[in-house]
Amino acid sequence: MFDLILARGTVIDGTGRDGFRADVGIRGEQIAAIGDLSGATAERVIDAAGLTVSPGFIDTHTHAEGALLVDPQHANGLRQGITTVFLGIDGMSYAPLSRENYLLYRHWLSGLLGDPPEELDMHSVEAFRSHYHRKVAVNTAYLVPHATVRLEVLGFRDLPLVGEPLARAKRLVREGLEQGAVGFTTGSKYYPGPWADTQELIELCKVVQEEGKVYMSEPRLTERAFGGGGAVEAMEIVRQSGVKLHFAHYRTGADSAGRIETIMAPVDAGRHGEADVTFDIYPYPSGSSIPVSFLPSQVQEGGPAAILRRLADREVRQQVGTWLDLNQSAYLRPMTFSYVPDKPELEGLRLVDLADERDRSPGETLCEVLLEQRLRLGHVTAPPESDAVQDQIARDCMELLSRPDYMVCSDITPAGRCTHPRCYGAFPRLIGRYRRKFRTMPLAAMVHRMTGRPAQRFGLTRRGHIEVGYFADIAVFDEARVNDAATYADPRRFPVGIPYVIVNGEVAVDNERCTGIYAGQAVP
Repeated sequence: MFDLILARGTVIDGTGRDGFRADVGIRGEQIAAIGDLSGATAERVIDAAGLTVSPGFIDTHTHAEGALLVDPQHANGLRQGITTVFLGIDGMSYAPLSRENYLLYRHWLSGLLGDPPEELDMHSVEAFRSHYHRKVAVNTAYLVPHATVRLEVLGFRDLPLVGEPLARAKRLVREGLEQGAVGFTTGSKYYPGPWADTQELIELCKVVQEEGKVYMSEPRLTERAFGGGGAVEAMEIVRQSGVKLHFAHYRTGADSAGRIETIMAPVDAGRHGEADVTFDIYPYPSGSSIPVSFLPSQVQEGGPAAILRRLADREVRQQVGTWLDLNQSAYLRPMTFSYVPDKPELEGLRLVDLADERDRSPGETLCEVLLEQRLRLGHVTAPPESDAVQDQIARDCMELLSRPDYMVCSDITPAGRCTHPRCYGAFPRLIGRYRRKFRTMPLAAMVHRMTGRPAQRFGLTRRGHIEVGYFADIAVFDEARVNDAATYADPRRFPVGIPYVIVNGEVAVDNERCTGIYAGQAVP
């Protein structure tokens, strides 16, 4: 007797092997049998004839931790077939932080992560993980975030991390890894992370290497970084620490479309011996973030309250605005507000249009809005205007994904009414629209990049495969019909063609509707 049988589907097991016809029997949280189960009984049988039965998708890069604590259903991820999400990405999240520092960083990060409850205990990775275990609809994996550790040790200050503070930071990283984190992350522009030099990251990554975990890097460009930063710095960290490296959302953009060799050259040049390097990618030509991260270093000193005091001074605000116009124009001009909780009518409005309305420069306008909204502001970057460039970036994405060292992410930033379409469409866009358009990858290979490969890379126990004894995290989709529907103009549209999603043996999506089951576990 099974709890659930998925009958007559084509099983793509996540190993990269071709699909095969089989029934999948589930008992409790686990896959109990694979084969001909036509003579078996079950409390429920789902007819999967004509559908693909694959492991649930593993999203290696999300910013969903805040949203999950407010809306544990995570429908935008579940409906994509995602059963496991990674948190703590780009070096910033909520743990390990004292209560005071949690409230401070919660404020600074609100435009990206939303507004979780204030009373939560985030003093350790273990405490953080407890807020998600069997309390949300998807599995969660956590990576210890560098900026968070730095904040806890040094505060929101531009100080060197050496001596006893460095020793304490190492202890926090090690404790977090021992408490179940699957790796360690750094970001490019999320303070206080940018105040680190390369040696600081090397020392922390030595701990990661000792614990056998993965270092996930969002390449940064700063004068404090070895070689100017980017992949050059990341590869130097690998050389000196021996850590396993994973590059976050590593792809071509408008300035490098069609030139994959340009972005891969510093990685290839920096490989030493058996350097262990992997990557992930999302299928869109633009991203999203928080405008507060673009403010210059000296304005960030002291954290949110100090930032707001500086922006309240008109002369300082004008100076900062001028600096932004000179140094961040490439980010400001395509910026559209995605999350303005105290003034939602601004959501969907371009910064340059608001600047015209106010007769200000984009930089000064951004400073004004940050002050008005007390920094609680998110944005989406518009895609390149050229359709040809967009198409080339899509082609590049598929070419990169064909490499065995690549896997898939969404970079979900769910806060706000006008969020990025990747929050609702990343995985079906790849497995549907792009796979059919470009025909460069077999379905089994693409599923492997979304399931078995990330599970193996980050040490997720008994996940990522359709295999007896593995957890029953499963996506059932229509290979011919699956597709994304979200657009930049209408980003909150659910995909089609993924009728069933199972998380730890529980049906979480039933006929393309979320069931309200909170079966997610804090993994591994």
